Amino acid sequence: MTKEDLIEAEGVVTEVLPEARFRVKLDTGQEVMAYTAGRMKKHRVRILTGDRVTVEMTPYDLTKARINFRHKDENPVAPGARRRPTFRRRR
Repeated sequence: MTKEDLIEAEGVVTEVLPEARFRVKLDTGQEVMAYTAGRMKKHRVRILTGDRVTVEMTPYDLTKARINFRHKDENPVAPGARRRPTFRRRR
């Protein structure tokens, strides 16, 4: 395994923390601390509790991860999570 190899995994966001950090429970049962990727911040992708995400981890530290994709669910509102209505800005 080379230095640039990343481990990809899927999981569910269990907790939203300050400073764009999240606690994610992976499908393997492991919990990791994750942050959003730069392009997700750029495009203002909102992640809430209960969202299914894909994360990347380095083989050196398996407790930290980067969220690089939020999956679209058929159930848009997760139990216990409130989505804010989106309003269009007037020009």
